[in-house]
Amino acid sequence: MLILEAVEKRYADPRPRTVLRRVDLAVREGEYVAIMGESGSGKSTLLNLIAGLDRPDAGRIALDGQDYGGLDDEGLTLLRRSRMGFVFQAFHILPHLDLLRNVALPLVLNGVGRQETAERARAMLEAVGLGERAASMPRELSGGEMQRVAIARALVHGPRLLLADEPTGNLDADSAAQVLALLRGRLADSGASGILVTHSAAAARTADRVLTLDRDGLRPAALP
Repeated sequence: MLILEAVEKRYADPRPRTVLRRVDLAVREGEYVAIMGESGSGKSTLLNLIAGLDRPDAGRIALDGQDYGGLDDEGLTLLRRSRMGFVFQAFHILPHLDLLRNVALPLVLNGVGRQETAERARAMLEAVGLGERAASMPRELSGGEMQRVAIARALVHGPRLLLADEPTGNLDADSAAQVLALLRGRLADSGASGILVTHSAAAARTADRVLTLDRDGLRPAALP
């Protein structure tokens, strides 16, 4: 459902450098893939390209047969909004909105009606174990609970692909394990594909397949 063929990305400032070189990747429907790599290996750049936030200098990216090269910026925004969900290390939960309204944001942006939006957002909070906290504000939550809200928000609109960038980087070991189990479970329940970028071997092991990104592209990882 996601294909990258010979993708390259170069930057000229402050000096010419190639961040990604001939990256190939195929993610099947419902597959959960972890990508590891050293700092500076291009993992975040790769996620930005998959998300359509940046464009490759060479190669091809397609989601569900939709080639990114044929889309303008508005088209990429609509693709991202309707077919993708995002979970970040820093949560990015809006502090002035309660949990229900935070989770509802993707539905609002996609033009879903008010009643259906409220019902689906509440159901997702229930699914991540926070149904009784719908009226709570983000400042009242622990880091693990914040990431549960982020997962609910990422999946509430039924995306085809979830992108998770170091989702346990700000969590203690116990909270990280709970979040990883929840993320894996919710992906399986929804049928969405997922790409996890992480430095953590423990996190990577929760995926169906683990790859390493380096200057030669993506290759199968050998975890200790």
